[in-house]
Amino acid sequence: MSQQTPLQTPEDRPLEIAGKIYSSRLLVGTGKYCDLEETRQATEASGAEIVTIAIRRSNIGQDPEAPNLLDVLPPQCYTLLPNTAGCFTARDAVRTCHLARELLDGHDLVKLEVLADEKTLFPDIVETYVALQTLVEDGFKVMVYTNDDPIAAQRLEDMGAVAVMPLAAPIGSGLGIRNPYNILTIVENAGVPVIVDAGVGTASDAAVAMELGCAGVLMNTAIAAAARPVLMASAMGKAIAAGREAYLAGRMPRKRFASASSPLDGLFF
Repeated sequence: MSQQTPLQTPEDRPLEIAGKIYSSRLLVGTGKYCDLEETRQATEASGAEIVTIAIRRSNIGQDPEAPNLLDVLPPQCYTLLPNTAGCFTARDAVRTCHLARELLDGHDLVKLEVLADEKTLFPDIVETYVALQTLVEDGFKVMVYTNDDPIAAQRLEDMGAVAVMPLAAPIGSGLGIRNPYNILTIVENAGVPVIVDAGVGTASDAAVAMELGCAGVLMNTAIAAAARPVLMASAMGKAIAAGREAYLAGRMPRKRFASASSPLDGLFF
């Protein structure tokens, strides 16, 4: 009887970003919920430890008269990830990061996104390069939203990004991973965490991202726009864990035809 050659499986490593280790590989946004209470419930249900905050759209102390997001997501319980959503130039993105650092008492971990247009919300890679270089020089630890181009992702890492965040599909589209082989190439070449950002629609999309070997997934609309956001947040947390386990386990090879699970070789008749 022939012996099967054991499949090679990847080494399990914790998610480490900017020197800090996280047990959850799901990162969540904080916008688009009906109110702050739903934001709190969904975030808790997701099990996420990193929450991203759109500085231009969320109150984290800029307006003392308005509800403060930090009242329901306190910094002592979560790693805050201020982002530059809504910025269309490197200059605006850099200014927004400096505002976040001021509001959060020197906090230096940020998510950079510089958008090209309001319709597609695709990244402007040239402006992203410019902003990243400035932010790294200014002492920020930058996680960078980018397209699914492996060359661009590698260059962002080389410039000092602590994580690269390729889109799965356009922001808010829910289309899932459109170019899995591009994502796979980015993962294979990366020396920093690769976190899929944008385009996830449901739990199976998140699981696919993890099965490709991504270090994590960031999402907002997929949870907040669900009919039951809190339940979807819980489902996403489970999908991330299942996808990671499947990646580590090593899936069976794809075959054109099935083979008997109990072969006839070596049997007596």
